[in-house]
Amino acid sequence: MMEVYNLTRRVAGSNASVLLLGETGVGKEMIASAVHRLSQRAAGPFVKVNCGALSESLLESELFGHMRGAFTGAVSNRTGRFEAAHGGSIFLDEINSTSLHLQVKLLRVLQEREFERVGDTQTIRVDTRVVAASNRDLMDEVEAERFREDLYWRLNVVPIRIPPLRERREDIPELVAHFLNVYSEANERHVVHIQREAMEALQDHDWPGNVRELQNYVERAVVLAESDELTVDLLPPEIRSGVKRPTLGMSAQAFDLDTLTQEVVQQGLNEADPDAEDLHSRVVNRVEKELIAQVMQACSGVQTKAATRLGINRNTLHKKLKEYDLDS
Repeated sequence: MMEVYNLTRRVAGSNASVLLLGETGVGKEMIASAVHRLSQRAAGPFVKVNCGALSESLLESELFGHMRGAFTGAVSNRTGRFEAAHGGSIFLDEINSTSLHLQVKLLRVLQEREFERVGDTQTIRVDTRVVAASNRDLMDEVEAERFREDLYWRLNVVPIRIPPLRERREDIPELVAHFLNVYSEANERHVVHIQREAMEALQDHDWPGNVRELQNYVERAVVLAESDELTVDLLPPEIRSGVKRPTLGMSAQAFDLDTLTQEVVQQGLNEADPDAEDLHSRVVNRVEKELIAQVMQACSGVQTKAATRLGINRNTLHKKLKEYDLDS
């Protein structure tokens, strides 16, 4: 992390594009904010955009703005995020989720510093620094033809890889102390000590959700604590027992998906009666429901985006949402 901080300070003084790489929850937004605050653009705006939370059409309008009447629902002119970040920096999180069509427009902004609003012909020039982030290896995305190679090299001027928390367990005590102070003050509590067994359990965990997961657990412990000490009983079962909790955000090295699939199917068979005739709905439908629910959550409920991520037709997704009672 000291190497990350040193590189952040060195690159901040330039106007070069920065590409932040790392798993979900490692603190990419924090580093992006530091790049801006330490730069000569610190007095200017710092605009954040989560590219994975919007459909392609909405994201294009969000980034570049639109003119009234450009599409259904465009009742007035709108300034885009690039224009709003003029003189400052824009942080494009999850840039790996952008479409190839949108990547062409992003490449032009990076190269020419100009664009047009959706539905307009007037060219707008901006002086905006781009800091992008990806939780996937963009070169793998390039090879899979999901990401433009020319955009990758334009973004990859100064790459900064932020290591996952499991690779820097020595940071955990200081992070815990920091979050204890933050959430004790926010909740008007006084939890300033941590039990030795609790710290050992935290340092033994693999942290698939990284710093964000740690932050969540410390906040929960502060709210539930009845004394000034964070004790092991305030931590969730997977921390206390040392069980590795599989999540969609875990790397392939941390958990093997094929093995997990076998275990899920085996568990479904074990729970079913020997003569059960509903094994497909008992296993496959439950997995499909959970997949759709998590993808919908990751896409902030935008069905068009979720259907694209799932690789199914939007009408099919709509029917499955109703079938699994997820449409609300």
